[in-house]
Amino acid sequence: MAGEQGVLPVADAAQVRRYARTLFRRHPRGLAAVLGLHALAAITGLAAPRLLGELVERVSAGTTTVTVDRVALAIGGFVLAQAVLIRFAHFASARLGERVLAELREEFVERILALPLSTVERAGTGDLLTRTTRDVATLSRSVRFAVPETLIAIVTAILVVGAILLTSPMLLLPGLVSVPLFWFATRWYLRRAGPGYLAESAAYADITDGISETVEGSRSTEALGQQRRRRARTDTDIGRSYAAERYTMWLRTVFFPLAEVGYVLPVVVTLLCGGWFYLQGWVSLGEVTAVTLYVQQLMDPIDRLLSWLDEVQVGGASLARLLGVSSGSPASEEGPGPSGGEGRAPSVRSVSAGRVRVAPRVGRPGCAVLLPGGAGRAARGDPGPAAG
Repeated sequence: MAGEQGVLPVADAAQVRRYARTLFRRHPRGLAAVLGLHALAAITGLAAPRLLGELVERVSAGTTTVTVDRVALAIGGFVLAQAVLIRFAHFASARLGERVLAELREEFVERILALPLSTVERAGTGDLLTRTTRDVATLSRSVRFAVPETLIAIVTAILVVGAILLTSPMLLLPGLVSVPLFWFATRWYLRRAGPGYLAESAAYADITDGISETVEGSRSTEALGQQRRRRARTDTDIGRSYAAERYTMWLRTVFFPLAEVGYVLPVVVTLLCGGWFYLQGWVSLGEVTAVTLYVQQLMDPIDRLLSWLDEVQVGGASLARLLGVSSGSPASEEGPGPSGGEGRAPSVRSVSAGRVRVAPRVGRPGCAVLLPGGAGRAARGDPGPAAG
């Protein structure tokens, strides 16, 4: 969408999603390698709860120590294999994230250099400086960590749910008791988090813009006696930033406690329902053990998904601000040229001046410069006669 007067535009949600899909389509092999390695790691991690459930069944029915030792060694082997796969999977994720981040930075630099000078001057240095520093750094963290971790959590959660279905479909419903809580809490949070983080970034840009203008124009501020006005501007910007950050913090204080309740509830309900199902003879003790461990294992990807969801929202707001740099129409920003063409700078060959008073220091009278026929002298660099 277009930005307000004097502010660089911000891309809308459709533009951000379209650009994200474009990034994924650029790296199909890298994305497939990342998802494949993490899927293999997740599948390897599913072996331990199943083996432990079978071990409980055998011990309850009576078995030998040799069998117990074999199962323990098998569990240890799967855990070791999972650690190795996770190591290579994280390496592939980091390599893909760095490649995508490098492309984002190069494209952003191209967008900045393509901006007309008039657009940059109207927006001010603060907004552009914030986008090139804070927003780029925030997006860097999201691309390197948040996006890969989110994809990994989704794949792992799907595989764990599949393992529960294969072990005992009857025990799946108790493990999904927190799904409605997660659904409504996440929808409530996402509707408010995006606009909230955009407002937070805009308020931070206002602070940077005001401080940079005050520093750069400190002599003019002192000469014109505008210190109080500049302090009032800074206080107002800080107040807006405080209110924006307090709003997003309030969103987190509501969302995360609900999520924490959702982590504990499925394990407790699965254990209680599984015990009752076992007493009724509907499931075995090994199935109850395995599914309870699977449900507990399911909480880890859900926790990572919801924890990084906040970082994804912050990164999405930063990406919208970076994409918005080029969402305007640079060709029309400069206005018509002298021959009616769009985007051409006017051709200036002469400058005329009447009486000009220059005061190099505050408190000293300036000198008046009279330039009769100053157009020709200014063009040739001739200062002309001076008086004063």
